[in-house]
Amino acid sequence: MRTPALALLAAAASLLAACGTAKPDSAAQADAPAAVPVEVATATRGEMLARYTGTATLEAEADAEVIARAGGEVLRVLVEEGDRVKEGQLLAVLDGRQLQLEAAQARAQFAKAERDYHRQLELHQKGLVSAGAFEGLKFDLDNLRATYELAELQLSYTGIRAPFAGLVAARYVKVGQNVPQGTKTFRITNPTPLKANVFVPERELARLAPGQTAVASIDALGERTFPARVTLVSPAIDPATATFKVTLEVDDHDGVLKPGMFARIGIVFERKAAALQVPRVALIEADGAHSVFVIEDGKAVQRAVTTGLADGGNIEVTTGVGEGDSVVVVGQTGLKTGNAVRVVALETRPASQLRAASAERVAAGAQAANR
Repeated sequence: MRTPALALLAAAASLLAACGTAKPDSAAQADAPAAVPVEVATATRGEMLARYTGTATLEAEADAEVIARAGGEVLRVLVEEGDRVKEGQLLAVLDGRQLQLEAAQARAQFAKAERDYHRQLELHQKGLVSAGAFEGLKFDLDNLRATYELAELQLSYTGIRAPFAGLVAARYVKVGQNVPQGTKTFRITNPTPLKANVFVPERELARLAPGQTAVASIDALGERTFPARVTLVSPAIDPATATFKVTLEVDDHDGVLKPGMFARIGIVFERKAAALQVPRVALIEADGAHSVFVIEDGKAVQRAVTTGLADGGNIEVTTGVGEGDSVVVVGQTGLKTGNAVRVVALETRPASQLRAASAERVAAGAQAANR
């Protein structure tokens, strides 16, 4: 009777011992590495542009200071700043009374000499005037003609006129002001078309050529962009700066651009219609080589890649990534190949908060991966 009881007690003790050494499923799961939270982007194909970027100040194709060719008091000012003028239009009038008298005097002297010349011509034809005397009279007539025409030209300078069609950019004179010859009176500019001169390092000379397209971004207009085109690439290198000049024509159909505006220029020198691209932030650089983390079956796999064109926030990947692959863009710093990952949605928060949140996720991912 005692033997069966002892056997029963021994079996119960063994069972209790077994239960005491077994681990719950939850504890076993706790020992497994936690999935690292990451954000991903899909490798896609699309057009990519290679650009040279620089800065320039917009300039008018025609821009000139109008100089007073004669001196005198300003009697009338006929235009104001901002007025549109035609070529040859009268801008201001100077007092020309003295020049009028000088022109009248020269005209009278010339008329008298011309009358005398015709009288002597008849006598010369009849042989009554020597050839030497007649030639001297002809020279005097030519001299008085030039004096008269010069006086008329000086008188015409009392009317200050526009050298070409455009806008009055500045007015420097006032009514009643006495201006000497050579004084700046107006500035006329024609803003169509507008030009931009970019000075480019000599290493880029082989990439740029006339006819290439470009974009001009204007800070003063909220970074609004305007199409542009390269019209001239200087063949000469400035030895002092090791740069060459590239001239662009900016298309401004609406007429909102003004000479003197600051512009950021992007010249397109290469274009690919269907380049495989990923965000630049996905790249990891080490020892001059690039790699990215790709998600495969819920795990991170690091792949070496080669890159091509860079355009804005994206970069072309020529090897290492396939179209449609999910590439880690946030959280890759703490990853290792084989780490389990958990893809989280991109957060719509301000950039500063998003960067802070990303940093927290990276730190958490690094701790989880190293446990």
